[in-house]
Amino acid sequence: MGPTRQPDATLELLVHGVGGHTPGEMLDSARTVRVSGDATAALHRRVDDTDAERRTDPADRPEGPIQEAYCWSGLTSGGGTRALWLLLLPFMVVNIAHWMRPDTHGITRVRRLYGVLVRLLALTLTVLFTASACEVALDLTAWQCAGSALCGAQRSWLAFLSPAHHGWWSQPGRRLALAAVVPTALVGLLWYLSHRTWAMYETQRPPGADEDADPDTDPASPRPALARPGFWYGRRIVARLRAAHTAAGFVTVAAALAGAAVRHDAATGGAELLGRLLQAALACCALTVVWVVCRSGRSESVRDLRLDSKLTAALPGAALALLVLSGAYAGWSRTGWHSSGTLTGDGTFRVVALAQAVLVVALACCALVLHRTTRRPGTALRGLGGPAVAMFACAIAGVMTGGVAQRVADWLDGDATPGMGAAAAPAPPPLLSWQASVIPVLLVLLLVPVGVLAVRTARAARAERPRVEADFGVGGGPGQERADAARTGQIADRRALVRLTDQAPRLVGVLAGAALLLGAAAVALSWISGEVPGRAAEHTGPFLQGVAETAQGLGSWFVGIGFLAFVTLGRLAYSRPAIRQTVGILWDVGTFWPRAAHPFAPPCYAERAVPDLIWRISTWTRATGGRLVLSGHSQGTVLAAATVWQLDAATRKRTALLTYGAPLKRLYGRWFPAYFGEPQLTALHREMPSWRNLWRDTDAIGGPVGATDGGALPDVDRGPLRDPLSYGRRTDRPLPEGINGHGDYQADPAFAEERATLLRAPLPAVPGQPRRPDGVAHEEATGGTAKDSGNGGA
Repeated sequence: MGPTRQPDATLELLVHGVGGHTPGEMLDSARTVRVSGDATAALHRRVDDTDAERRTDPADRPEGPIQEAYCWSGLTSGGGTRALWLLLLPFMVVNIAHWMRPDTHGITRVRRLYGVLVRLLALTLTVLFTASACEVALDLTAWQCAGSALCGAQRSWLAFLSPAHHGWWSQPGRRLALAAVVPTALVGLLWYLSHRTWAMYETQRPPGADEDADPDTDPASPRPALARPGFWYGRRIVARLRAAHTAAGFVTVAAALAGAAVRHDAATGGAELLGRLLQAALACCALTVVWVVCRSGRSESVRDLRLDSKLTAALPGAALALLVLSGAYAGWSRTGWHSSGTLTGDGTFRVVALAQAVLVVALACCALVLHRTTRRPGTALRGLGGPAVAMFACAIAGVMTGGVAQRVADWLDGDATPGMGAAAAPAPPPLLSWQASVIPVLLVLLLVPVGVLAVRTARAARAERPRVEADFGVGGGPGQERADAARTGQIADRRALVRLTDQAPRLVGVLAGAALLLGAAAVALSWISGEVPGRAAEHTGPFLQGVAETAQGLGSWFVGIGFLAFVTLGRLAYSRPAIRQTVGILWDVGTFWPRAAHPFAPPCYAERAVPDLIWRISTWTRATGGRLVLSGHSQGTVLAAATVWQLDAATRKRTALLTYGAPLKRLYGRWFPAYFGEPQLTALHREMPSWRNLWRDTDAIGGPVGATDGGALPDVDRGPLRDPLSYGRRTDRPLPEGINGHGDYQADPAFAEERATLLRAPLPAVPGQPRRPDGVAHEEATGGTAKDSGNGGA
């Protein structure tokens, strides 16, 4: 039996921000109880408030609103195995780039092309990761080291693969077929993780899902994108992309096996025709993968409930069958086949690097065209935020994959820098060494913008000192508090430092542009020289040779250290909850968006959290007929906004929104203008007039929303709030106050004032019910369904 209808009942639903908080911290009580949910995401209350709605005597109800905390941190940083998601960082970053497209009107084809380019770029990352695993297992280990008498003798665990033993596995094709198990297992692991999280997150159906909706229809919707019914239900697209990327991984491994055998057969007159037919089948499968990726766009205006079960099973199944055939073909006995040199050279990595560069440039052109249609002020990098972030995804993937190859080669060839040892020593393709060599150059170039930002911040801090003293009313005047230079400097420095957030787009743009140009130079120099930087500069003079060798050595260590840092951080996060919580902050920010570009990215927690919040708000307002305040902090404000957009109109009228430390405009509006831009936030305020936002000028993340529609709407913002609350010691605050910045908004008196104002707002009348003198609709305490409550559907 549901709670008795109490029109005067009020509920404050708290949603925490990044990093997570315990129920006790959110509710300021040591005695809390879970009232709904599971260990991953749940609703909590104080023990004394468990049945507060059912109490008919007002004296038994708690003072103020009933508080309920929604804890969702388990969706991103719950278990120790979540630390392994660090290895999926490039996939997450390229998925974010999909959502960074500029806001636009019309030019639907360009908008769709933007999505296609991001999905193709994501596909290249899967191919790059698989090719890197092939490089380590097939090339460096099975082909080069096991095929070398010296290297094989130093590695006893490779003895059974050595040609000197003349064993069954000593033939190169069989060694490659056995080593192919490693990259195949990696692709299988990625498929398994994606499928498991898909079953946990993407299958969470929002309330009001229409089983009969036609997924092929995508009518134009005047409502913001996050308000569309299918936005948080991407089950079909993730399934299609997962099948395509899994098949791409299998095809990459199969191509490495078949290519090596075909090259030998072509040179010796073996069964070349069979190999060519196998390569043609692999090419057809690869084209099918590209076609599926290009056709797998999102349909947000309807809930896409249909699954392409035949496609999602047949495509990876066919690719796996071709992989098995390739292994059998490579393992066929061939006399006189000896492994020498590298297995594939720069070919695969060069094609992937060139494809990524072309896709990033094409993506930038699309972004510029889209941005010119609206020219939203404040958009990061004038619409180029998505291409810049996509470039970072490629760079991170290059560091991770190149780092693995460099460190394995360094381990196999001893103390020499990879590529600089003896001719028989295992070495990765020269392109990987060239790409590593540009990292020291990039770091040197980074010193220039960092130095400029440091100077500007120091100047801004000095200019802020008079404003600090004016804001706190301190100085030498009568009745004024005496100024303290150290205290003034502390507050001024904090205000100046938080402005670095607004300078971040420029730094991102400079780094992305430099990475693109240096990466292109690395590909060109590798192509021209065919050698690693140190070898290519041997006849250029002592200075250039020294620079090249130093850059190559430092770059090799940088990529190796970068990869080891990921592994070490993952291990620490697995064993230490505090570090695991810090790692979870990355996912709190990066995995808010659904998996629209890369299916192997960490799952979108909002596809579970938003339906949870919709269900809770809808059921509570329907059962009690009372007022609900959705209270969100930091990233919780983004979840709250997404939830309000999905509420039906009747439920939204009984809901108020209180946000504080909100990155809605400062970060999301700037980097995701098509979803949190000024028009979208203004539309949200128009639909949600009971909305107040608190912010501080010492907060590096939160800021004003500014959704006033040119003065037609009441101001949603209150701020900047005074921080710290007092400049010096006072009678009511005898101890020095700290600068709260992004935290502890609830301790500010303005928080209680704004919450009370939202709770005093009159509730809408319920059709068919008499109104009380105070304007609140009277509802019978029967537990029946209010006619205007709806079912929480979008």
